[in-house]
Amino acid sequence: MPALLKEPAFRHDYTPKTGILLINLGTPAAPTAKALRPYLKQFLSDSRVIEIPKAIWWFILNGIILNVRPAKSAAKYATIWTPDGSPLLVHTQKQTTLLKGLLGEQGMRNLVVDYAMRYGQPSVEQTMIKMREAGVERLLVIPLYPQYAGSSSATALDDVFRTLQKMRNMPEVRTVRHFHDHPAYIQALADSVREHWRLNGRAEKLVMSFHGVPRFTLDKGDPYHCECLKTGRLLAEELGLGKTEYVVSFQSRFGKAEWIKPYTTEVLTQLARDGVSRIDVMCPGFVGDCLETLEEIAMEGKEDFLTHGGKEYRYIACLNERPAWITALAEIAAANLGGWITTPDDAEMRQLRARSCGAKS
Repeated sequence: MPALLKEPAFRHDYTPKTGILLINLGTPAAPTAKALRPYLKQFLSDSRVIEIPKAIWWFILNGIILNVRPAKSAAKYATIWTPDGSPLLVHTQKQTTLLKGLLGEQGMRNLVVDYAMRYGQPSVEQTMIKMREAGVERLLVIPLYPQYAGSSSATALDDVFRTLQKMRNMPEVRTVRHFHDHPAYIQALADSVREHWRLNGRAEKLVMSFHGVPRFTLDKGDPYHCECLKTGRLLAEELGLGKTEYVVSFQSRFGKAEWIKPYTTEVLTQLARDGVSRIDVMCPGFVGDCLETLEEIAMEGKEDFLTHGGKEYRYIACLNERPAWITALAEIAAANLGGWITTPDDAEMRQLRARSCGAKS
């Protein structure tokens, strides 16, 4: 059993609080090889991410990858780094603040809303300790992955459960498994596409690129591939697109094993060779722009398409801080908080609603 964490000082006069913990993938602290090495080591040492026997993988990771990849990855991060830092970190911070604000406007002002990164900082353990110190006794955990996968959603929850094992006084916990087909999430995606079309016109084809996973995970029962296809279908239906007007593809292939198909790079190349001159490309599986969307898709994907004969390549940004997405996130949170919000805020809101309807409070 792991050593127990120090508990915050107990007080009889404090009000127990409900918390919401958002968890995203993570990011290095800086776009440098020095910062990338520990980040990549943590990420690629996760047995849910790399399902290769540990003894074999240890030599590959420490003998080859961590001596070569940090510098290459750092160069890629440098192309998308902002004055405020990593785009993924910046967007996650803003989403957390906006979610807390919106829920507060809806009467849930006593909530503690915070975020953590599965890899890098702030860690899940650090944030959970901070939330316990703030009096959180009920915790809703929302991994910011719309589609469930063992290598993303599950490993984020693993980290939560590992931290709970170290807590003497554990909070009550609920988790959100996925929201790939949540109507408000689909609507937020559709709104972003429609706004892009209003400003730029509609391209010949909409490419929806999702993060890829090895093919064997599908064969072993991981639902990720099916959930991506469902998101794509629901979004296409909401936009009124026919089957020939959009493509679902998968990016970020790593290693020599077969991954789920079709591969985004091959789709972009083939569309250009087939004479499609204008395409719109989006990444519905990411709720915030990051290295994989800004560098791999917006930059490398554009080069692939234009190099092979395409004429116009337009990237549609992730949901980021779009009001429709924050509203969707609030709906997902509220639906999973049922029965937990029994604070004075609720009574206050009931009185306000009663007065607005002309009833007695």
